[in-house]
Amino acid sequence: MTDRTAAITAYWDAAAATFDNEPDHGLRADRTRVAWARLLRSWMPSDPVDVLDIGCGTGSMSLLLAEAGHQVTGVDLAPRMIEQARTKFSVAGLEGRFLVGDAMAPPTGERRFDVVLSRHLVWTLPDPEAGLREWVTRLRRGGRLVLVEGRWQEAGQSGVPYVAGAESLPWNGGISAKDLATTVRPFVSGLRVEPLSSNPDLWGGEVDDERYALIADV
Repeated sequence: MTDRTAAITAYWDAAAATFDNEPDHGLRADRTRVAWARLLRSWMPSDPVDVLDIGCGTGSMSLLLAEAGHQVTGVDLAPRMIEQARTKFSVAGLEGRFLVGDAMAPPTGERRFDVVLSRHLVWTLPDPEAGLREWVTRLRRGGRLVLVEGRWQEAGQSGVPYVAGAESLPWNGGISAKDLATTVRPFVSGLRVEPLSSNPDLWGGEVDDERYALIADV
């Protein structure tokens, strides 16, 4: 493990205890939870599928997917995030697979998935284009890549600065929908962008930055 990876792991481990306090992380408000469940339903195939949730955090998106009948594998670099995700599933009486691992190379072996989902993660990657290409290889033929992303002013957790050297990350602070679409388009068969900034239910209040979903078919 490199020094930077160790620092990133420590950062998100420390954030795990309070991560769900953010409305769009913990989804504790019914209105927020319902809003995300509705979106996920619109992005997923109608029949139950295998979903890889990369950068799953405390498992809030994974839990909504499992409640909708999908089979979920979650991957996160921070062990304490994974512990929280496993606890959520245990309390809910649902099955899910959660692995500690690097988003650049999810530790799922040769297994392929119908959907790869990632939310608010690509800005943390040292080589986001390589990471995205790798994620596409984890999809079965006809699979779908769903990226929930944005371009925001403060990319830290609750205003706390990110790890040392974060300013050198290619997409530190997020990425615009236009630029992400330009990056993804060469290795997918088609994509669409769905703006999300105007729906305060998703975020627990009004937001004034760019937030969106990119849905790409392979």
